[in-house]
Amino acid sequence: MPRHLRVEYPGAVYHVTVRGNARQKIFDDDQDRSRFLKRLEESVETYGVRVYLFCLMRNHVHLLLETPGANLSRFMQSLLTGYTVYYNLRHGTCGHLFQGRYGAKLVEGDTYLLRLSRYVHLNPVHVGTAKTLEFQEKIRYLRDYRWSSYRGYIGKEGSLEYVDYGPVLAQTLEKGRRQTRAYRRYVESGLAVTDEEFKKILKGKAIGGEEFCARIRDAWQDLAGKAARPEDVEFRRQAPNLDGRAILETIARHMGVVEEELKERRRNSLVRPVAAQMLLKYAGLTNRATAVLLGLRSGEAVGLQARKAQVAQDKTARRLIVAIEDDLRRQISEIAGK
Repeated sequence: MPRHLRVEYPGAVYHVTVRGNARQKIFDDDQDRSRFLKRLEESVETYGVRVYLFCLMRNHVHLLLETPGANLSRFMQSLLTGYTVYYNLRHGTCGHLFQGRYGAKLVEGDTYLLRLSRYVHLNPVHVGTAKTLEFQEKIRYLRDYRWSSYRGYIGKEGSLEYVDYGPVLAQTLEKGRRQTRAYRRYVESGLAVTDEEFKKILKGKAIGGEEFCARIRDAWQDLAGKAARPEDVEFRRQAPNLDGRAILETIARHMGVVEEELKERRRNSLVRPVAAQMLLKYAGLTNRATAVLLGLRSGEAVGLQARKAQVAQDKTARRLIVAIEDDLRRQISEIAGK
């Protein structure tokens, strides 16, 4: 059977689904679930991937993530291989744990990101006996479910360091603690009303508007046309990463500062947050490598800085960030065309 095409590029956002082989369970107990999340955390740090949310079910997993380094395949191989080795050793089994290749659909941002997050987080109340519960019981079940990122989103437990909450919460158009309340209301409203339109969108090869889905279809067709033996080849569009210094020069020019100012700590300034975000997204650097370039103490500090840029609400700031990204994408296209 031909392998699914993999379109990969810096900053791509994916809805990833991983299922047990022949629908078998992939988690026997909470120790297995904890080990999977630990492996997820390790792989996020190694490959510089941003996990927006996750949901672990008995025989499948949902992930919503972004790949600044256009490295989805390497990230998923690390995650799934590491967990499979652990599972087989612990349970005395052998062979394949997961069903074929994982599913990965590209996702357009903004409202599609928000709607998809609701769909993923509501998974626990749509299966088994939970789907027969009364409305209020479903809400309690959902809020108490330990094996998804939802509790962190609504403040029922502390934020996880390897989950990037900012991009999804920013879509609520609220600020501060109001984001958490608005997101909780949005997700739980889905228990009363089924989003039939979004269910149809989920069946496509990409999740987004018509123009976005058309671009992804064109990319797949382009990859397929270049393949001599599609049944034996894993296709991917590998956009080149930019040099970190080139990115810093571009940011400094657009923001009207000298490069050294990108490394300075300034209260209420987006200069260093934007630099952190763009280095992660377009240089393909890990958090640690970005910390070295920007003079930050740790990879965690880089993540905090990048989130400040992601959730910026000021219209002028957003326009400036868009202009910087357009410039960086142009540079990538020029390199790829050589």
